[in-house]
Amino acid sequence: MERVLELISVPRTRPDRVLADKAYTSRKNRRYLRRRGIRHTIPERLDQHRHRKNRGSRGGRPTGFDREHYKKRNTVERAINRLKGFRAVATRYEKRAYIYLGTVTLAALMIWLRT
Repeated sequence: MERVLELISVPRTRPDRVLADKAYTSRKNRRYLRRRGIRHTIPERLDQHRHRKNRGSRGGRPTGFDREHYKKRNTVERAINRLKGFRAVATRYEKRAYIYLGTVTLAALMIWLRT
Protein backbone atom coordinates (compact mmCIF):
# COMPACT_ATOMS: atom_id res chain seq x y z
CA MET A 1 0.00 0.00 0.00
CA GLU A 2 2.81 2.43 0.84
CA ARG A 3 4.38 2.14 -2.61
CA VAL A 4 1.08 2.90 -4.34
CA LEU A 5 0.40 5.95 -2.19
CA GLU A 6 3.95 7.22 -2.69
CA LEU A 7 3.37 7.21 -6.48
CA ILE A 8 0.48 9.66 -6.23
CA SER A 9 1.98 13.03 -7.07
CA VAL A 10 -0.39 15.07 -9.20
CA PRO A 11 -2.50 17.09 -8.41
CA ARG A 12 -2.02 16.40 -4.68
CA THR A 13 0.26 14.12 -2.74
CA ARG A 14 -2.28 12.47 -0.52
CA PRO A 15 -5.85 11.30 -1.02
CA ASP A 16 -8.67 12.40 1.27
CA ARG A 17 -9.65 8.84 2.15
CA VAL A 18 -8.51 5.31 1.39
CA LEU A 19 -11.09 2.55 0.94
CA ALA A 20 -9.56 -0.91 1.18
CA ASP A 21 -10.66 -4.47 1.80
CA LYS A 22 -9.71 -6.80 4.65
CA ALA A 23 -6.44 -7.77 2.98
CA TYR A 24 -5.03 -4.35 3.94
CA THR A 25 -6.04 -4.41 7.60
CA SER A 26 -2.76 -4.29 9.48
CA ARG A 27 -1.26 -2.06 12.12
CA LYS A 28 1.50 -1.06 9.72
CA ASN A 29 -0.96 0.17 7.06
CA ARG A 30 -3.18 1.97 9.55
CA ARG A 31 -0.19 3.60 11.25
CA TYR A 32 1.15 4.77 7.87
CA LEU A 33 -2.20 6.31 6.91
CA ARG A 34 -2.58 8.01 10.30
CA ARG A 35 0.95 9.43 10.11
CA ARG A 36 0.16 11.00 6.72
CA GLY A 37 -3.21 12.32 7.91
CA ILE A 38 -5.25 10.13 5.55
CA ARG A 39 -8.62 8.90 6.74
CA HIS A 40 -9.28 5.26 6.00
CA THR A 41 -12.11 2.80 5.82
CA ILE A 42 -10.70 -0.69 6.19
CA PRO A 43 -12.84 -3.46 7.70
CA GLU A 44 -11.32 -5.51 10.47
CA ARG A 45 -10.79 -9.25 10.09
CA LEU A 46 -13.00 -11.41 12.28
CA ASP A 47 -10.05 -12.98 14.10
CA GLN A 48 -8.62 -9.54 14.94
CA HIS A 49 -12.00 -8.44 16.23
CA ARG A 50 -12.29 -11.57 18.43
CA HIS A 51 -8.72 -11.23 19.66
CA ARG A 52 -9.33 -7.65 20.77
CA LYS A 53 -12.52 -8.67 22.59
CA ASN A 54 -10.75 -11.55 24.35
CA ARG A 55 -8.07 -9.17 25.64
CA GLY A 56 -10.73 -6.98 27.21
CA SER A 57 -9.56 -3.54 28.31
CA ARG A 58 -6.02 -4.33 27.08
CA GLY A 59 -7.33 -5.01 23.58
CA GLY A 60 -7.29 -1.38 22.52
CA ARG A 61 -9.88 0.71 20.76
CA PRO A 62 -11.87 -0.70 17.87
CA THR A 63 -10.84 0.62 14.48
CA GLY A 64 -13.05 3.24 12.89
CA PHE A 65 -15.20 1.82 10.12
CA ASP A 66 -17.72 3.79 8.07
CA ARG A 67 -20.18 1.50 6.27
CA GLU A 68 -21.45 4.26 3.97
CA HIS A 69 -17.97 5.05 2.67
CA TYR A 70 -17.17 1.35 2.31
CA LYS A 71 -20.16 0.89 -0.01
CA LYS A 72 -18.50 3.29 -2.47
CA ARG A 73 -15.62 0.82 -2.85
CA ASN A 74 -17.93 -1.28 -5.02
CA THR A 75 -17.76 1.39 -7.75
CA VAL A 76 -13.99 1.02 -7.96
CA GLU A 77 -14.20 -2.78 -8.01
CA ARG A 78 -16.69 -2.69 -10.89
CA ALA A 79 -14.45 -0.31 -12.84
CA ILE A 80 -11.48 -2.64 -12.39
CA ASN A 81 -13.58 -5.58 -13.58
CA ARG A 82 -14.57 -3.64 -16.70
CA LEU A 83 -10.94 -2.83 -17.41
CA LYS A 84 -10.02 -6.49 -17.02
CA GLY A 85 -12.47 -7.24 -19.80
CA PHE A 86 -9.70 -6.07 -22.11
CA ARG A 87 -7.23 -8.92 -22.54
CA ALA A 88 -4.19 -6.64 -22.78
CA VAL A 89 -5.07 -5.08 -19.42
CA ALA A 90 -5.92 -8.36 -17.69
CA THR A 91 -2.77 -10.22 -18.75
CA ARG A 92 -0.32 -7.31 -19.02
CA TYR A 93 1.77 -8.29 -22.00
CA GLU A 94 3.87 -5.12 -21.86
CA LYS A 95 7.06 -5.08 -19.82
CA ARG A 96 7.32 -1.32 -19.48
CA ALA A 97 5.01 0.45 -17.04
CA TYR A 98 4.40 3.51 -19.22
CA ILE A 99 3.17 1.32 -22.09
CA TYR A 100 0.86 -0.55 -19.74
CA LEU A 101 -0.43 2.77 -18.40
CA GLY A 102 -1.23 3.79 -21.97
CA THR A 103 -3.09 0.50 -22.49
CA VAL A 104 -5.14 1.03 -19.34
CA THR A 105 -5.87 4.62 -20.35
CA LEU A 106 -7.03 3.52 -23.79
CA ALA A 107 -9.25 0.82 -22.27
CA ALA A 108 -10.75 3.35 -19.84
CA LEU A 109 -11.40 5.74 -22.72
CA MET A 110 -13.16 3.00 -24.69
CA ILE A 111 -15.33 2.14 -21.68
CA TRP A 112 -16.15 5.82 -21.18
CA LEU A 113 -17.15 6.23 -24.84
CA ARG A 114 -19.45 3.20 -24.67
CA THR A 115 -21.43 4.58 -21.73
